[in-house]
Amino acid sequence: MEQQKAGKPDVSGEALWRFSLALYARPGVAEALIALQDRGGCDVNLVLFGLWLGAAHGHRLDGAELAAAETAAAPIGRDIVAPLRQLRRRLKAEPAADLQDLRRRLAALELAAEWRVQCRLAATSPASLSGGDRDAAAEANLAVALGAEARSPEAAVLGWALAGLTRRG
Repeated sequence: MEQQKAGKPDVSGEALWRFSLALYARPGVAEALIALQDRGGCDVNLVLFGLWLGAAHGHRLDGAELAAAETAAAPIGRDIVAPLRQLRRRLKAEPAADLQDLRRRLAALELAAEWRVQCRLAATSPASLSGGDRDAAAEANLAVALGAEARSPEAAVLGWALAGLTRRG
């Protein structure tokens, strides 16, 4: 899907970010990811990372790779993104214009922190990507990243949206 010079796959944080933004913009994806995050405690960036590795590179995450990705993302996600999100959500109900301005600024900081998480995740990509069946790899990675939520309606929405995004032909 995405290529750099000399045919090498682009495994940069920017490539993951572009993929994430494109998928997130698909109908129902934002709602599905937020529901998985809020209900099941799923790490949205880890889910997106797995989908990207599968869909863009045909790579299936193994247990060690998933653990390395979780370790790389956890400090920023837990200590920075989650508190920013919580505060931003608390301010949603505040009608004062100055607090809504603060909420918008927090949203920008949250987004910047999410980008840093994705850069760290991309940096954990294996040096040699397997390059197998992209659709099967994305589906397998989604199941691994979601665990018990893999059979949820939200997982079905993600699969449908991904198929629409990556449709070749």
